[in-house]
Amino acid sequence: MANVVVTMRIMPQNPGIDLSKIEIQAKKKIVEFCNSREFKTQIEPVAFGLKALNIFFVMDESKGSTEKLENTISQIDGVESVEVTDVRRAVG
Repeated sequence: MANVVVTMRIMPQNPGIDLSKIEIQAKKKIVEFCNSREFKTQIEPVAFGLKALNIFFVMDESKGSTEKLENTISQIDGVESVEVTDVRRAVG
């Protein structure tokens, strides 16, 4: 099976939430789910001071759906929503 690059968008409950704390916890959940150690993160301005946390990570496509991971991350304190916005096969 091939590896895929997953882009996950995490929205905080309000602009005052510390995204760095959510990032640390979300990365732990990703490691538990797919044993990935390859991450890239990006803070994306949304509107009115609200920012989204985008996490890019690599996983084996044989893992299947990320729904369970999304549900787990959505339980982190301060997280409003979690959405996988992109999945692409890794090249190389």
